[in-house]
Amino acid sequence: MRTYRIFQVDSFARRKLAGNPAGVVLDARGLSGEEMRQIARELNNSETAFILPGGSGYDVEVRFFTPACEVPICGHATIAAHYVRARELGLSAGTVVQKTKAGILPVEIVQDGSDRAIVMTQAAPAIAEPLDPALVARVTAALGFSPDQLRPDCPVCVASTGSGKLMLGIRSTELLHALDPDLAALKELTPLTGGSGYYVFTLHPGEEALVHGRMFNPASGIPEDPVTGNANGPLGAYLVHFGLFQEGVTDEFRFSIVQGEAIRRAGTMDVIVSVKDGEPQLVRIAGRAVIAFETVLELE
Repeated sequence: MRTYRIFQVDSFARRKLAGNPAGVVLDARGLSGEEMRQIARELNNSETAFILPGGSGYDVEVRFFTPACEVPICGHATIAAHYVRARELGLSAGTVVQKTKAGILPVEIVQDGSDRAIVMTQAAPAIAEPLDPALVARVTAALGFSPDQLRPDCPVCVASTGSGKLMLGIRSTELLHALDPDLAALKELTPLTGGSGYYVFTLHPGEEALVHGRMFNPASGIPEDPVTGNANGPLGAYLVHFGLFQEGVTDEFRFSIVQGEAIRRAGTMDVIVSVKDGEPQLVRIAGRAVIAFETVLELE
């Protein structure tokens, strides 16, 4: 009999039942990849993180599964995994090097009052060329709006810090919160976009949160993700690349986001982009987490 401790964690939140839920298997040794996928399907979160021992050049390995497949990396599940690991090992501060399918990356544990925050360094930023207007029209139709409702200063293209997302900046939060996309059509279009999901966002300079967003990823089995590190990190690189809101920025661009309001799981995170010569060099995301519950899974 194999026994596994499983945690349900709400990432990018300070209270239970908010933010983005992720499963965490604290010690996943002995599980096959297919068993990991089946556990992720059973938990039915957008992603579940499986923690494995470290090796040469890294402290810990983490694998990430949606209910349908393995993915290279996941922001909110990274926050969840390292929050649980820090709690279980009594770590209050320091840097952990994690191996993922997106590369070997540092994760920082920061003391946050009596609790902890987790700061995740993402993979190297990359911004693709803007999509062809005809494909943009098909994507916006599947999302439920017209191309003229896009912000003219926000080209529709894929941005990535390990997992590419299609960026779509729109003009109003009213439209954002009213979106009811055709998920089957979005899934069919996903291979044509070069990304693995659709991040629709609004921008609010001068407000506490610069960004409000919604993330749709039906091709990975996720109709809507509440709060997405692998969308907001790339968005930070995208905003720097296209020169938005950078007046006075020399070496670092920092902002806050709110996501998940439309599905009543609002959460927040901070995005920090290191900048050199006006281009993004390194992206980090910072967030809090709370453990909702813990259980034990026994397998033959």
